[in-house]
Amino acid sequence: MGRYRGPIVKICRREGANLVETPKVQRYMERHPYPPGQHGQRRRRKPSDYGVRLREKQKLRFYYNMSEKQFHNLFEEAERAEGSTGTVFLQFLESRLDNVVYRLGIAYTRRQARQFVAHGHILVNGKRVDVPSYRVRPADVIEVAPNAKKNPVIQANIEDRRRGKLNPWLEFDGETMKGRFLHRPAREDIMVPVNELQVIEYYSR
Repeated sequence: MGRYRGPIVKICRREGANLVETPKVQRYMERHPYPPGQHGQRRRRKPSDYGVRLREKQKLRFYYNMSEKQFHNLFEEAERAEGSTGTVFLQFLESRLDNVVYRLGIAYTRRQARQFVAHGHILVNGKRVDVPSYRVRPADVIEVAPNAKKNPVIQANIEDRRRGKLNPWLEFDGETMKGRFLHRPAREDIMVPVNELQVIEYYSR
């Protein structure tokens, strides 16, 4: 299964969470607090244990905008790594370049961040990286490429981000459009609308 490219609001309503974390989607979900489709407002049967685990897995996958193959491969790598599988898995997800670009405020959504990276608008340690899944390491410097600093969309995103709070494992200078990945985030600092233990159980079935 490839990466989902359809209407994101439909997915958010189905999963019952604002997976793109935008005010527009949040307002839409508040007006339509039920799954999409003609039967969305009908009373639904209680899901099975497998169904609950599947929905949590799908929710996390869509949250980070990944294909099933990428997502599963990263989970298997987290299983082989030292430490708690759930925490390591989330740290790997947060370390993806497209996610870091989003967290820094350079992009408005992860979809947009993926596009910026793929188009060569992002440098890592001074070198152009156009692979969204590239894993950022502690102390890596992430910045907007010189020819993209006048991009009005990027400028607007950064100006808007200045009003918000930056994650504690990142630092960013809006004037130079340059940031740094300080360290892997602690589990308590990763705010995701998902129970990762259910994801582990799904893949361990």
